[in-house]
Amino acid sequence: MIRKFEESDLESCARILMSVYNNETWECFWSFEKAKEYLKEIIDFKNFIGFTLLIDNEVKGAILCREKTWWNNNEIFVEEMFVSPEQQGNGYGTALLNTVEGYIKERGLAGFTLTTNRYSQAPGFYHKNGFCDGEHVLFMYKVI
Repeated sequence: MIRKFEESDLESCARILMSVYNNETWECFWSFEKAKEYLKEIIDFKNFIGFTLLIDNEVKGAILCREKTWWNNNEIFVEEMFVSPEQQGNGYGTALLNTVEGYIKERGLAGFTLTTNRYSQAPGFYHKNGFCDGEHVLFMYKVI
């Protein structure tokens, strides 16, 4: 079952985020407090929209987004999406994306945007779900 995100989902989602990203693939070292703080910042966005995956009444994943204003039509930016490692590969990530896609269609928005690690399995997942590489955008960073 997928339902709208509730603030009471925050701690469960922080634990799932840690289980998804604290590994050799993503090379992250999230503490529980930092994961909660990170997710709280996302849900506090002015135009936050999120959905939670429940399996047997237990939180097992989420997609956390925000509606971004754009000059020709607003879009949904996926800030974070994760599914518990033991539930991955069962179509739940696709179901979360489809839920947001329904939200986008209902409101007549432009579509999705997101960023992900090109060296992980995530790009293949997003390609499979109809996303394409944005040739007109470039994610850049500077280490200080």
